Amino acid sequence: MTELGSGTWPPAPITTERLVLREPEARDRKAFIELFASPGVGTYIGGPRPRDELERTVPEVPGRRPGLFVVELGGAMIGMITLDRRGAERPGHVRPEADETELGYMLLPKAWGRGYAAEACAAALAWCAEALPDEPVVLCTQSANDRSMRLASGLGFTEVERFEEYDAEQWFGVWSSAG
Repeated sequence: MTELGSGTWPPAPITTERLVLREPEARDRKAFIELFASPGVGTYIGGPRPRDELERTVPEVPGRRPGLFVVELGGAMIGMITLDRRGAERPGHVRPEADETELGYMLLPKAWGRGYAAEACAAALAWCAEALPDEPVVLCTQSANDRSMRLASGLGFTEVERFEEYDAEQWFGVWSSAG
């Protein structure tokens, strides 16, 4: 187990009404490859990665690290949630020392439009509020990504700033368990 803030990793699986957030397993490898090779998923994150490269490089148990949850529906992976530290070298921060927890998420296109991202992100934020009390959580997305912008608003993120990164305007917001 690895320390993540005041909590240990991995936590016990988190169950929502329809989903399970859990540690990655070997059975998820095919879904990880599909996720990163998907043109739809890659639209706002620099494009899809070549499937042959992914087949060669994705480990047997992909994504096993502190801060990464597999999003499972009906026993199958449909996406992932990440809680990572936002590096000081990146633009967008809410604390002078930077290093905030940053929420990220990616779902397979077949899972889009059903509220799974909101359900999974809300569960991850609730876990984060317990594991890292009083710590702000940040989210950054391209402002052109309408779905992600709606999700950020629905989860209670408030805009802090916009800036240019990766040749596109980025929206940067913060969420606080205290507010």
